[in-house]
Amino acid sequence: MSKKSLLMSLVLVTVGIIIGAIVVSNFSGRVNVGYARGGDVKLGGSAPIQTPNSSVKALSENFIAVARAVTPSVVAITVTSSGKGKDHGMPHDFWHFFGPDMKSPDDEPMQGFGSGVIITPDGYIATNNHVVEDADANGIEVVLHDKIRYKARLIGKDPSTDLAVVKIDGKDLPVAALGNSDDVQVGEWVLAIGNPLQLTSTVTAGIISATGRNIGIIQGSYGVENFLQTDAAINPGNSGGALVNMSGEVIGINSAIATTNARYQGYGFAVPVNLLKSVAMDLIREGKVDRGFIGVTIAPVDQTMADALGLSDANGVLVNELVKGGAAERAGLKPGDVILTVDGRQVNAPNELQSYVAQHHPGDMVTLKVFRDGKTFEAKVSLMARAEDKLAANESQAPEQNENEGKDNALKPTEFNAVGMTVRSLSSEEKKEFDLDRGVIVAEVKPYGEAFNRFIRKNDVIVEADRKDIGSPAELKRVFDSHKPGESVLMRLKRDNSKQTAFVAVQIPVPK
Repeated sequence: MSKKSLLMSLVLVTVGIIIGAIVVSNFSGRVNVGYARGGDVKLGGSAPIQTPNSSVKALSENFIAVARAVTPSVVAITVTSSGKGKDHGMPHDFWHFFGPDMKSPDDEPMQGFGSGVIITPDGYIATNNHVVEDADANGIEVVLHDKIRYKARLIGKDPSTDLAVVKIDGKDLPVAALGNSDDVQVGEWVLAIGNPLQLTSTVTAGIISATGRNIGIIQGSYGVENFLQTDAAINPGNSGGALVNMSGEVIGINSAIATTNARYQGYGFAVPVNLLKSVAMDLIREGKVDRGFIGVTIAPVDQTMADALGLSDANGVLVNELVKGGAAERAGLKPGDVILTVDGRQVNAPNELQSYVAQHHPGDMVTLKVFRDGKTFEAKVSLMARAEDKLAANESQAPEQNENEGKDNALKPTEFNAVGMTVRSLSSEEKKEFDLDRGVIVAEVKPYGEAFNRFIRKNDVIVEADRKDIGSPAELKRVFDSHKPGESVLMRLKRDNSKQTAFVAVQIPVPK
């Protein structure tokens, strides 16, 4: 090989080695040889959207402003209580927020975590009753947004609304602005601010997904539920925290979630702030709530009930019973009346009426618009304090059962196939048990028939139909026979598991 050829071979080999080294270097993840050690390295690229949509940016800035303004007025609450192994008796599908560990051995104390909202500069704080109800003496601690700790004392609590007020010895504290929950609209943006799972000062966003919710979580016949529903993420520890609108006003106190695992699944519930205002004022002034009552048991009105009552639309709430000597009875109301409005406000669900009246005191006057027998009238009701309730009895003496129906036939069942139920006359023992002179007892209910779907159950007693006293199956049959298919029949029942009565309407099915 000539010297020239040898030289060319060496050059080619050298070039190959250099190229191979560069390739290997790039694939091995080593920094490109173009960057000197200690030099700048540019990571990432340019923003794909140089000018964000102005509406989106404005909304984001509004969230930031509201969170920054309101968060200092939301506190963390830690409660220590004697170990009782208590689970608060909560319904299966709904949970109060208290903390992730709600049970403890009987001989050990337990701690729970919640939130609160500062409502006065000198340290009154609103929270939930279920957050503080089991607190030991000196067992409530409040931590402010700036991490300053206080011991708090319980001022008062109201189990009927699940609200409470505690007090710390502070001054010039950041106070939350309280809005008007009556103005809240489904679909509006809200922020939930609190301390879920001990993650202090957490802010989540969502919308108002419903108003006026009654979820049956507050136990007792005087529970007031008119919750705002939101899909803002809230978890155990958010209880007592703030639900805030885009003006930075508190419109609700977060209280419960719908869940099957005691964690967020998309539905949270807050006590409306207008109810909080009334309750908090009473608790601060008196240490208890002095609440006025109309003195009625009420039920919703659907279209079948409206048809049976002669109402053109399914509006208002139905009066099932009156408290004897109560405000409603004194004002002249009767069972079977329909309350359409209170002080000019339309009410279409029992909790709407309850929530409005719950903001008033004994002696306050409310004006009801009432429907009765095809006509409407106004009734002025002076609210009364709650007393031991005695439901007004039907004082009319109904005639005894038709003697032509002999003893052998009296207890013979009569079928009402059209609505899917069977009834019979009451025995002497049953009359004593139900404290009734007349009525017919439901002996059987066909599953998923009209009676079943209208919540009539075995052993309910029918005492009226079409406002007429019923003493035998034959009398009930005459009422049904007077109606055509598609029409509704109004009945009054005495429930098997209750001493109270209720109105139920059934529609006679149209033959197919």
